[in-house]
Amino acid sequence: MPASAGDAYRERVTHHQHTHTHHQHAEQATEEQFTEEQWGDLLDLDADVLADHLAALVADLPIERAPQRIVDLGAGTGSGTFALLTRFPDAHVTAVDVSAENLRRLRANAEARGVADRVHTVEADLDADWPDLGTPDLVWASASVHHLADPDGALRTIRDLLAPGGLLALVELTDFPRFLPEDQPTERPGLEERCHAVIHTATTEHVPHLGADWSGTLTSAGFTVKGERDVSMVIAAGASPSVGPYARTTLGRIRETVGERLDPEDLAALDRLIDADGPQSILHRDDVEVRTERQVWAAVAADA
Repeated sequence: MPASAGDAYRERVTHHQHTHTHHQHAEQATEEQFTEEQWGDLLDLDADVLADHLAALVADLPIERAPQRIVDLGAGTGSGTFALLTRFPDAHVTAVDVSAENLRRLRANAEARGVADRVHTVEADLDADWPDLGTPDLVWASASVHHLADPDGALRTIRDLLAPGGLLALVELTDFPRFLPEDQPTERPGLEERCHAVIHTATTEHVPHLGADWSGTLTSAGFTVKGERDVSMVIAAGASPSVGPYARTTLGRIRETVGERLDPEDLAALDRLIDADGPQSILHRDDVEVRTERQVWAAVAADA
């Protein structure tokens, strides 16, 4: 769905972003080029840009009875947590993330929103031992499950956690966000598509579950899928002052992680786009927009 932070552009060779509950695979060395504070900045930008769409995703969940106990797996800095708390004003959320810095920011954001008493944070690596998360009525997992070394096992654990009649909302990106118009009148045509092709090749090896169809996996883990849909999101530059900085930061991640694999002219064009002070900076363009997609699955335990 940053989605979390949730839903943020974390799907990366090093990606989104900030670290959800992901396996420490070979991409770790590249991740270290981006500090925890920088990941948090990117997550907060993502949350701001996608806030309305995330609220709509939460509002459309097939929930018959408002949940009281919610677990947000891979909570990041809290975009999903706060959308859930807004939608369900009597609920409390346990926000789980592997990053202490993300959770620090989440708590600060909760204080600023006046909902700190409704949020409990848990630092945990879900590729290791799972903490005690109680029996939630709703588990929200946005852009996090595909990072796990054993997503099938994680889904079975979630099934066992859920209270009777509880719901799992699984939200995943179908592809990386795009920002430039297809014709790119002032840049090299097809630049962004070529960047994404390189990212896809690099990411497939290290994050093999990214872009998977989770319907069969959910069924195998003991769930009944109650709903499945694709959601397209388009946010124009004028919709939020964060669109430009979000685009620049995300393209900067591309440059850091796969820049050496790009054609020299493409790399030079990318550098011009992310140069904050340059005349061709993406910050100065009025044709920038965020285009991204999510797949959403709503599932209950098969015996529910």
